[in-house]
This record gives sequence, structure tokens and C-alpha cells, in this order.
Amino acid sequence: MTTATPAGGSTATRPSRGPLTDRLTGGSRGSRILWLVVGLLFVFSVTRAISGEEALTSSSTMRAALLLAVPIGLAALGGLYSERAGVVNIGLEGMLILGTWGAGWAGWQWGWVGAIIGGTVFGAIGGLLHAIATVTFGVDHVISGVAINILAAGVVRFLSELVYVQGTGGGPTQSPSVGGDPPSFSIPVLSSGPDLLGDLEDTGWFLLSDLAGVLRGLTSGLGVVTLLAILLVPISYLILWRTAFGLRLRSCGENPAAADSLGVPVYRMKYIAVIISGALAGLGGVFLVFVAGIYREGQTGGRGFIGLAALIFGNWRPGGLAAGAGLFGFSDALQLRSRTAVVALLLLVALLLVGVAVYQALRRRWLPAVLSAVVAALALAAFLSVDELPDGIVFFTPHLTTLLVLSLASQRLRMPKADGLVYRRGEH
Repeated sequence: MTTATPAGGSTATRPSRGPLTDRLTGGSRGSRILWLVVGLLFVFSVTRAISGEEALTSSSTMRAALLLAVPIGLAALGGLYSERAGVVNIGLEGMLILGTWGAGWAGWQWGWVGAIIGGTVFGAIGGLLHAIATVTFGVDHVISGVAINILAAGVVRFLSELVYVQGTGGGPTQSPSVGGDPPSFSIPVLSSGPDLLGDLEDTGWFLLSDLAGVLRGLTSGLGVVTLLAILLVPISYLILWRTAFGLRLRSCGENPAAADSLGVPVYRMKYIAVIISGALAGLGGVFLVFVAGIYREGQTGGRGFIGLAALIFGNWRPGGLAAGAGLFGFSDALQLRSRTAVVALLLLVALLLVGVAVYQALRRRWLPAVLSAVVAALALAAFLSVDELPDGIVFFTPHLTTLLVLSLASQRLRMPKADGLVYRRGEH
């Protein structure tokens, strides 16, 4: 038994969970994340070795996963700023749409630098409209977001018909080609030049070649927006959790009345947060334009909504939403690379759920442990009995993965307390 003494002086007891449980659940956040990454890599290696599906950890799959995750991650990161300030941003999809059109038009006029600026500005305009509606006029946040999604689709179609007249190379549904390609690079020695990671990946060694494939996929062919998106994750953490600005912004999403009483300009902070949200979503639109080389109608493909799901999965934290975007990007890349590799995901899910069942059992949470074990058994049985999944299921794999993970993670979510509430100074 261990004894704790509260501030009031009375003692309380709690049962010791044992050294193994304490080691798995205790320690610093950094050490837990490190062990989690090592454990995931080990499970991936085991799955690859058993199934024989090299695509699971190949550098090409990881590179495709990164490309597919970037616009989702940027949309989710935009939603993080808005919702941490207390404004639900359902309009991320519309801001992505505005970003794609702004990038296509500005890129046609001034090249790739203009595309980045144009897409970011157009996305920020969408954020500004959402802020005006929700912060100033007190419109319900969901209604405003849905309206922006509908409005954005109509506005970009109108602008395309107005700007891309005959002879410009564009039309009502697409822009002319973006002038110039943005620069890209690979990290020397590791992924270019001697390409040490590529040589190690080709050996097929357990764990080492898998690690090399993952690192090579994440360090080769990096574009400007990709690199910026990766850097924005730790930068956003530092801004929101390690600066006075971030503390003020988050206080607006937790208790705006208390923040206002302490001199925090709540309305201004909400405006800034939602405009940043739109700008980041617009940057995600820029990335989509760079991949295609032009703006196309319907280019976003619902990635703004998936970004919102990644934000919720990540518990409104930068690292968590990056993991959610990466999960969707990986499952999407895998179904594009190999239909048979998608079947191997069943084995991967089974192994992961076994780990979850053990973890929950060590914490004496018997119901989640039993449920995880049952689902793991079903996934294993499906892997052993199915050779190839139907096309419809393969295509829908990323969405099924997102729904499964969200359902498993929903029990530990904590949104900002005042998220989605209309704030008026002097009202309680």
C-alpha cells in the first residue's frame, strides 16, 4: 500500500499497481512517447515478417503517407488554434477550398511563392468571415462553419468563371498551371548521395530495415510546404503551451469570463485564433495545388472534415493530431500501394489490440481489456481466412480506420470547456 498526504493533512491510500504497471504507465511524457514509438515499430516489423507485405514499412509507402497526411494535418492544426480559443471550426473544409483556389490563381500569376501567399491569404479570409459571424454576431459555430463550406464552393466556382476566360488555359473547374515548381530536397547521406537508409532498407533485416524504410520515406523528396507543416507541429506546441500569448488564447477557450476579468482581450484573441486557423487550412490547400500543379474543383476531397476528426483524435494537442493525420495518411497510402497489404492491416490491428488488452488488464480495467481481446481475435480470424478484400472495402479503409480509432480514443477526450459557446462580455 502507498500513502499520500493531501494539503489538508489527512491521509488517503490507494493500492499499488505493481512495478510493471508503474513502468508502463508512469515516467515522463517523453519516455512514454519513445517507448510507444519503439513498440509500434516492433509491431509493424512483426506484421511485415509474418505477412510478407514489404509495403507496410517501405519508404515509398511512407513517402506517400506523408504527402497524404500533410493537408489533413494542416487543417487539423488550424482547427487546434480556433478551438483552443473556444471557436468550433466546422468550416475547415471551406477554408481549404478557398486556399486551393487562391493558390491556383496566385501561382498562375506569380509562381510558387505567390501560390503560398495567395492560398494562405484566401484561407485567412475564410477564417475572418467565421470570426465575424461567431465572435461579433454570436452565430452558432456549427451553422457558421457549414455556411462557409457551402459558400466557399460557390464563390470559387464564380471566381473561376470570372477570371479564367477563354485563352487563359483555365476554365470554370480548373486554373492554368502554376508557374514554376517549388524546391524539394532530401537529407544528404541518409536519403541522397550514398543513400545509407536505402541500402539498409534493401537488406530486409527485421526491425532495422523497417526503421530504415520509415526514416527514408520521411527524409526524401521533402517539399517546402511539407517541411513547413512538419515544423509547425512543435512550433504550435511551443506557442500555445510555452508563451504568454498561448496561455491567453487557451484561457479564452477554457473560461473566457475569467480571462476577461484579468485583462485578456477575449474578442481580439478569438479573432486572431480563427484567422490563424483559416490561414493554416489555406496552406493545406496550397499543398494540394502543388501536388497537382493546378487548382481543380473538388480538389480537397473532404480533407477538412478528416482534419477535424484528426484534431478530436489527438485530444486537441499538436502531437496527437499529427498522429491522427499520419494514421489516415498511412492507411490511405497503403490501399493505393497494395490491395493485399490492406489485409495485413487486420493482423496489425489484432496485435495492437492485444497490447491494448494487456495494458488495460494491468490497470485492472477488465471490460475494455475483454472487449479489446475479443476484437483482436476477430481481426486475427479475418486475417487468416481472407486473401483479398473487395474493392469497396479497400477504398474505404482510411475512413474505417479513422472511425475505429476515434471510437477507441473517445473515452479519454477532453475538449476545451468553453469550446463552441457564444461569449458575451458581462454574461455568465
